[in-house]
Amino acid sequence: MKRFLILTFLLSIFSAAAWAQGSLLERARSQFEVVPTSPPAISGNPLTPEKVELGKMLFFDPRLSRSWLISCNTCHNLATGGVDLLETSIGHGWAKGPRNSPTVLNAVFNLAQFWDGRAKDLQEQAKGPVQAAVEMNSTPNRAIATLTSMPGYVEAFERAFPGQAGPVTFDNMALAIEAFESTLLTPWSDFDRYLSGQENVLDAHQLGGLELFMSKGCVNCHSGVNVGGTGYFSFGVVEKPGADILPANDKGRFEVTKTASDEYKFKSPSLRNIELTAPYFHSGKVWDLKQAVAVMGVSQLGSELDEAEVDAITSFLLTLTGTQPKFEYPILPPHTSQTPLPESGPTAGGGH
Repeated sequence: MKRFLILTFLLSIFSAAAWAQGSLLERARSQFEVVPTSPPAISGNPLTPEKVELGKMLFFDPRLSRSWLISCNTCHNLATGGVDLLETSIGHGWAKGPRNSPTVLNAVFNLAQFWDGRAKDLQEQAKGPVQAAVEMNSTPNRAIATLTSMPGYVEAFERAFPGQAGPVTFDNMALAIEAFESTLLTPWSDFDRYLSGQENVLDAHQLGGLELFMSKGCVNCHSGVNVGGTGYFSFGVVEKPGADILPANDKGRFEVTKTASDEYKFKSPSLRNIELTAPYFHSGKVWDLKQAVAVMGVSQLGSELDEAEVDAITSFLLTLTGTQPKFEYPILPPHTSQTPLPESGPTAGGGH
């Protein structure tokens, strides 16, 4: 009888623990989704191997910039989590950009692109840096003159956009880059495996961090497939950070909408692969992930998280690092005598 009671007691403890774990998993599943292993369908831009391959070539080609020094990969380096590891990116003529470069990994799942959401999708986003004076400092006409001057690119555009007369266009350039960038997914993080039912993949410390992430309210801005990127939120809901983290002259979403209520609102960044993408925030002023968590506790939640809470939430965030995309580095078409030569002088392109 005594042995039966002990066994019953142990089973009750096990059942309670299993229920608690299952409850946490179900709550997590209601807030987050796994990163898929294949890209989603993109409206108006069906993916084909030829288009993705062309987009990869364009992504790595610095000749789309006026100086022949800057490619998409310069600021969204696929060897370093899709970012450039700088506070703010450096562009044409060593011009320093105003904001930290967001990761391109899993960016296809964001509701819009850029910190202020001024580009509705990756196609629109791809056009911006080419024309931005502080980035590639080029123009649509120069970009197309560059591409049409190389027979290898003309052939690649014809393969990617079959049946079109004159397929080398600025729009098609952006469509191809969007196609490639949509494949830059990082599935099979430990958190994805947990969401998929492998409950033992996260340890007690990481599970405690997940519980705090949800119960403290971090999930209000960081949910969905990307654990972020789903909306615009005021930076400093409860208490605004100092001017070093939140520069007064960058009003975020307001610059797009001109609506007073959008002042200092920014698109919530994806927290996927967050351990790879320092420095943090749109200003890039915080390099330590634990410090970033603490700052968010005070500014967004109105809660000064203690050291144990910061450690636990950080341990959960480290489970968001997924399998990094792998591909063969493209060999680009050679330039010709008709290719516009590099210029390294003062900025001349349009701002963005």
